[in-house]
Amino acid sequence: MKILVLVKEVPDTYGSRRLDLETGIAQRAAGDRVMDEIGERALEVALRHADAEVGTEVIVVSMSPDGAQDGIRKLLAMGAASAVHIADERLAAADLGLTAQVLAAAVTRCGFDLVITGNISTDGSAGVLPAMIAERLGVPHATALTELTIAANRVSGVRGIDGGTMTVSAELPAVVSVTEALPDARLATLKGIMGAKKKPYESIGLSELGIDPEDPAVARSIMTTVSAKPPRAAGVTITDEGDGGAKLAEYLLQNRLA
Repeated sequence: MKILVLVKEVPDTYGSRRLDLETGIAQRAAGDRVMDEIGERALEVALRHADAEVGTEVIVVSMSPDGAQDGIRKLLAMGAASAVHIADERLAAADLGLTAQVLAAAVTRCGFDLVITGNISTDGSAGVLPAMIAERLGVPHATALTELTIAANRVSGVRGIDGGTMTVSAELPAVVSVTEALPDARLATLKGIMGAKKKPYESIGLSELGIDPEDPAVARSIMTTVSAKPPRAAGVTITDEGDGGAKLAEYLLQNRLA
């Protein structure tokens, strides 16, 4: 079985970011970029299956800037067999449609039985990319899984819904996405770190995938305006002159907070 795990580089939650008001792209230092933790959980699911089933090949695929090599190498050190890194300056600020198109093309180029992703990225938080990729690939998808079982010809899992859970399944090939309910990623061993340097690592661009990001025949999202977050306004001060409680209650009612 060939399992492709889609991973993404995101801003460090604790790093500093500034929005470029001309491009709309968040500017951040190289040291403030990390591989998304939910992608690492997706990799752990694939690696656990590979540990149990001899002959399973796990490949990580990432559409990330040039500087993401170290983060991707970390995933090789954790146990992935090889990596495909899609890096192209024309992908800066790519919308969901272009991202899905690029990743689906890369997955098709690699060949796959199963694609595993995180259900939602830390930065974009859209949550629709796994389904968009599956649509482009023409395969079934099972998303937002809190449990996942991989068999020879199908996958099954559990998805949380309002007031309960839903059991879903799909025949392979398929795309699945997992949530934080799945186990934490394993740590890379010293042996894994040393071995990662020798594992196949392919860097490709849009030309290898045959994609034109400015193709007028393909619908794209266009940013029309961008502005800085307004400064925080001062709060309302209520002075208690014996009627503070009444003033507070009036304020809450006027602002529909009570």
